Parts: sequence; C-alpha cells; structure tokens
Amino acid sequence: MIGICWAIALPACLALGAGLGTGYAVYRTSTGLPDFEQLTELPTGTTVRFLATDGTVLHSTGPAYGEWIEYQHIPLEMRQAIIAVEDHRYRAHQGVDPLAIARAVHFAWQNRGTGRRMQGASTITQQVARTLFLTRSYDFRRKIDEMIVALAMEQVLSKEQILELYLNRVYFGGGAYGIDAASRRYYGHPATELSIEEAALLAGLPKAPSSYAPTADQEAALGRMNVVLERMRETGQAPDAPSEPDAPAFATAKGSSLRTSSRHFTDWLEDQMEELVPERFGRIDVHTTLNPDMQRSALDAVTEQAPDGAQTALVSMDESGAIRAMIGGLDYATSTYNRVTQSKRQPGSSFKLFVYLSALEAGYRPDSAVYDGPVNIRGWSPHNSSGRYSGMLPMRKAFAWSLNTVAARLGQDVGMTKITGMAHRLGISTPLSATPSLVLGTSDVRLLDMTRAYASVASLGRTVVPYGIERIERDGVTIYDHDPGEPQQLVSAANAADMVTMMRGTVEFGTGRAADIGRPAAGKTGTTNSNKDGWFIGFSSGLVTGVWVGRDDARPIPGLQGGRAPARAFSQFMRQAVANRPAVVTLTPLPKPKRAAPNPAMKTQLPDAPAVTTRAPDIIVPTMPAAPAVQPPPPPQEQRNAGRSRAIRPDN
Repeated sequence: MIGICWAIALPACLALGAGLGTGYAVYRTSTGLPDFEQLTELPTGTTVRFLATDGTVLHSTGPAYGEWIEYQHIPLEMRQAIIAVEDHRYRAHQGVDPLAIARAVHFAWQNRGTGRRMQGASTITQQVARTLFLTRSYDFRRKIDEMIVALAMEQVLSKEQILELYLNRVYFGGGAYGIDAASRRYYGHPATELSIEEAALLAGLPKAPSSYAPTADQEAALGRMNVVLERMRETGQAPDAPSEPDAPAFATAKGSSLRTSSRHFTDWLEDQMEELVPERFGRIDVHTTLNPDMQRSALDAVTEQAPDGAQTALVSMDESGAIRAMIGGLDYATSTYNRVTQSKRQPGSSFKLFVYLSALEAGYRPDSAVYDGPVNIRGWSPHNSSGRYSGMLPMRKAFAWSLNTVAARLGQDVGMTKITGMAHRLGISTPLSATPSLVLGTSDVRLLDMTRAYASVASLGRTVVPYGIERIERDGVTIYDHDPGEPQQLVSAANAADMVTMMRGTVEFGTGRAADIGRPAAGKTGTTNSNKDGWFIGFSSGLVTGVWVGRDDARPIPGLQGGRAPARAFSQFMRQAVANRPAVVTLTPLPKPKRAAPNPAMKTQLPDAPAVTTRAPDIIVPTMPAAPAVQPPPPPQEQRNAGRSRAIRPDN
C-alpha cells in the first residue's frame, strides 16, 4: 500500500515542482522584459540604403526594415493570413500551445530515424521570443528557453502587441524584415495597401523565405499563396477568401532593372561613405542625386546603340555637378568595373576642347582664320581622316569639322604647357604627356573627368565638382548635407561662351550631327586610332552628358566613330532627359559678343607649313566668317591641295 502511495505521490510532487519551477522562471523572466515601447525600438543592426531622387531604394546593405506599422493600421487581411497559416489557435493559448506540441511530438515519433526535425510546435509568441531575445540555434535547451520567454511575454503584453511585434520584425526574404519592407520590396507600395492575395503571399514566406520569396521563385511564391488562402478558409479567418485568386503584380522586374543598372553608381558612393560616415550604426539613408527616369533612359540608350561586342559607359550631370544618370557598363552582373570612374582611355578629338580653349585664352576668336593643310612637327605629320584639306577657314569650322592639322598648329602656337594646364584646371586628374600629339587626345583620361570639364564650359567657365550624395540621414536625423561651396571662375565667361558657340557647330553642321536632339545643343566627338574608342560629350538645357564606346581589351571596333554610336546614344538619351527643361543650350544666358581691342599678330613658323596667325581681328560674326588675317600664302603644293578640297568631309 505504501509503495502504491509513493508511486502516485512522487510523480505528483515532481509535476508540482516542475510547475512551480516553471512558474517561478516565467515570473522572473516577465519582470525582466522590456516594456512594449522599448521592444519596438530594439536595435535592428546597421542598414544603409541608397535612395534615388524619388525615394526608390537603389541598393541596401544590412537588414532592410520598412516603416513601423501599428496594429490598428495593419490590414485585417494580413492579420488573418498570418494567424491562419502560422498559429490558428493564437487567440486561445497563453504563448505555448499544448495541442501544437502534441502534434509535433506525434510527427517526430512517426519520422524517427529520418533526421527530420520536430516542426509545427512554435506559436507566433514563441517566434517573437526567438526573434527578439534568443539565438536561432536548434537544441532542446533553446526550445525550453523559448517557451519560458513566450509564457512570460503573454503575461505582460497583449495579443495585439505581440502580433504587431511579429509582423514588424519577422524576415520575409529578399533582405526584407517586417511587412512594410516586404511589401515595398515585392509590390512597390506600403503594407497599408495590401490586398488579400498580396497579404496571403507574404504570410506564406516566414516558413521558408529563401525558397518562397518572389525574388527567388515566383511560381513557388504563388503556390504558397494558394495554400495560405486555403488555410484562411479552413480556419474561418476569412471564409470568403478567393479560391481562384489573381496573381499579385510584382514590382521586381522594374525595380530590378533600376537597381542593377545603378550598382556602378552606388559602388562609387560606397567608396565615399567611409569618409562621410566613419561610424555606422542605426538606419542610414543616403539620398542620392540619381534620377530613376533618366537612369532607365540611359540604360535603354546605351543598350540599343552599342555595337556588337562593345562596352558602353554614360554619365549625365547637371551644370551644378549633380549626377542624374550613370551607366558604368552594360551589365553589372557580369562586370562590376566602372567605366565612368575607373577606366582610363584615349579621348581622341574630344580632347580638342582644351586646345581650343587655350587658343581662345591666347587671343583667338571663333572666326579667326586658321590654316588646314599638311603639317610636320619634328617628324609627326597628322592627317585629317578624310585625307583632304580646306586651306584657310574660320576656327569655328575647324572645330566643328574636327580638323586635326588645325589642332596640331594651334597646339604648337599656344604651347603644350598651357594646354595641359587647361585640362588639369578643368578637372582632368590623370597624367598628360605634353607631346605634340596630345592635341588629338593620345593621353588616357576618365569619362567622368572629361564630362566634368565640359560641364565647366556649359556653366560658362565655373567650377563643377561631380557629386552623387545630396544628404545622409541616420534614423531620420540629417548628419550630412552636400555643400557645393562657392564656385570659382576657371576660364572667363566670354571664352567659355565662344567655346559653346563652336561646340554648337559640331552638332549643327559638323561631326556630331547624329547628336541632334531637336533643340539647341553643343558637344564634341572623339575617335581614337583604329576605331578603338568612340566618344561624344555634350550638353543642352542644363544637362551635360558624356558617352564612351569601346572594348575593355582595346581591340578595334569596325566602323566605330564618335559621331556614330556615341552620338546616337547621346541623342536618344537627351531627347527624353531634357524634354521638360528649357530649350536653351546653357541655363546661364550667353554674354553678347564684344569687339576686343586689336592685338598685334604673333607668328610661329612651323616646318613645311605656312605661318600661323595666333590673333586675328576680334570681330565675332555668328553666321559669316570674318575676313582672314593677312598672312603669307601657303606653299604651292599646299595651295594645290587646298584647291582640291572644297568640300570638307568631317573628321569624326
């Protein structure tokens, strides 16, 4: 009899002790839990988001959290869906569901020896406990801790508060934590606008986000959505849930294209973040200058105009230096190399900008008479691509037609030191070889630097510093604001205006006619030897755009010229980019041409070439060339060449 009593009493005592111990553990845990407000503000790790001008997320690092949505603003369909599929007895238990545990134990017994885990036992409260307070390791001790914390949470928090924590903290795949981040990631709108189909799809993700996320497998995601809708009907959460639902409209296709094409841009910005934000914590939002519509137009333009086997780069900035579009290559997934900021290539005739600006500073004017004919400079004899010469002509036409012999003579007249100084003054950061051939662009430069230099001309000679970050916020507080500083005058406004006038000729009747955009525009073509590089850089309506086309291995591309694929890409992009801007070549009005005081002519005799007059009468006549300055006639052979060259074929 005594043995029977002990057999009954001992288990009862053990159960009582276990119950008291569990109760005490739950009580102690509940007294140490943070209050609800503190739980909503728990650190979420460091997240860095790069945002376009319209708020679109271009790229993010770290966990992505959306806006915190309070319980009463969470769509009813979302609450119903998550309860139906994750914990349909959520309103009935106290944090731990004995029936769910029994089902899980039964499942484990049936699948013993297979290595499959016990599953289906965790309630929503237990998942919140694990997410906020515990590790994700899978062992018996962690499971006991999870149950104790869940029971404790139910003592101090309401069901509504626990569900609010769950839906704002759980991982939904694709780097998105919480329903708002997930909704924006997959559908392109906030979670407060979720439909029942969209809510059902999201509710199905926490079970296996890497498998069911639409970014991983849309078919699997839609199949899981149907399972959730069926559970909503079965559990009574939403008896009228559609049995033949419409598929949600995913935002992944449009967003993916923008995010991928802008990765060269965000990589460039990440290099600057170390200096701007040395200490990273909290949610950091980097508000960039990138315009999503312009970025898409840029991608379309370079993709459609690139020759077979070629790479293409494009950068477009306001006259202020704010970068609105950047394509560092045709496909970031296959090449992270940024051909806008990293690649150094020969610019060809686009480098003549610095030659002609130096000539303007030396006293030349757009209608100054210059000579196009054979020239020999210490054994170097450049030719025009047409093989023909025009003799005497105004400098503006020599620039528009990109005549190489004229650039060579100007280089000798103004001096290579002044030309390299001009290039570095306007932002060229690479070394330049001060040899005579530099005037034809034989030293390597970066597309970003070249476009910056053209932007300085477009802003009538003022400093332009390219930038991509407008401001940076940490947890909603601004910690950095772009300060452009006071611009410096690098070249006189009058000389810059003369340069703009000549560059307009390139587009209107010169080598860049393919760059026409149906409104005033200015620019310059560039082509290197053997058609290895093609360039077009130009501007209109306050937007400056540079395009480069070539191969990374520097192999020739048949038919490549700056006035072809690069100019066409420029035209296609700019027609859309400036459609809603003023139809002017520069935002700053060009100064009126002025008659300068006459200067005595300075002459330089070159081998096998006529004397070159560096200063002609400073009378600017926009439509008709001024009378050429008096100068010695060219040698007879050059006269004959000039006489056979009435029609000048542009040198691209």
